[in-house]
Amino acid sequence: MVHIKVKDQEKKEDMKAKNSQVEPVEETHKEENLEDQEKKEVPLEDMTQPELIEKVREIQKTADQNYDLYVRSLAEIENIKKRFQKDKTELIKYANESLIKQLLTVVDNMEKAISASMEANSVDALREGVELTLKGLSDILEKAGVKQVEAGGKPFDPNFHEALFEKEDKDSESGTVIQELQKGYTLNDRLIRPSMVVVSKNNS
Repeated sequence: MVHIKVKDQEKKEDMKAKNSQVEPVEETHKEENLEDQEKKEVPLEDMTQPELIEKVREIQKTADQNYDLYVRSLAEIENIKKRFQKDKTELIKYANESLIKQLLTVVDNMEKAISASMEANSVDALREGVELTLKGLSDILEKAGVKQVEAGGKPFDPNFHEALFEKEDKDSESGTVIQELQKGYTLNDRLIRPSMVVVSKNNS
């Protein structure tokens, strides 16, 4: 029993010795960290000449990096502007490509109608060809969002009609469109050309 107690006592003393050896190491690290912080927090006026020179070098390096980033950013922004301008120009230049392709079929039909009328030497053939061509053109415009403005027999509307003159008409109420001289059109419900009309007025 005596030997066991002695061994236990030796173990306890060994553990204390190990703990006492670890603690100074931790304290040493803490002291080093404090020293590093103190070095970083030294005011400029308290720095030595070598420390000031090193500080200036660090600041210069950071400034150079920031300037390089600034120049690169400006170059990238300029490239983006150029690409945007190019895309915008291309979009405007070829925006009506789809519509033009459809109109080319109208041109083809008109040429065929003229050719057919010359071969048959017939005004009726030419008229029929022109009517078919006009119908095809109207269908294309309608698909593109173009619609005719209703005018004939409608009350005069200054938002869609432009009155060229007034005319007495016993069969119509005053302010009614009695004649359409030129058709008006809207594009996607926006007026692009008003109807040129004649408006009735009171006999009095």
